[in-house]
Amino acid sequence: MAGLQMTEADLQEKFVRGSGAGGQKINKTSNCVFLKHVPSGVCIKCQTDRSREMNRFLARSELCQQLERIRESTALTETQAIEKRRRQNRPRSRNSKNRSVADKRILSQKKSFRRSPLRD
Repeated sequence: MAGLQMTEADLQEKFVRGSGAGGQKINKTSNCVFLKHVPSGVCIKCQTDRSREMNRFLARSELCQQLERIRESTALTETQAIEKRRRQNRPRSRNSKNRSVADKRILSQKKSFRRSPLRD
């Protein structure tokens, strides 16, 4: 959590009753942990273990992993956008310019054939 600069004050924690197999014990105890990271809005619900403390630990580690994935993906999209702008602003090569000029000449010749013949 310290590596992601996340504090306990950023977290909203609730304990809710679990669901699924387990019978009467699951229906009576609130051992399912619901964590919400308030600045980002990421929510995690964890009920993998029977104990509340273990679920708290697992929920926090899962939340850290989720936030790390989100930050990596945003960093990746930013670098891709920078690379795209760099490629777009790069000057064209000489061969590319020559091909473009040749294509324009061919088009102008085609258009010259469409003109009406000169009258004498």
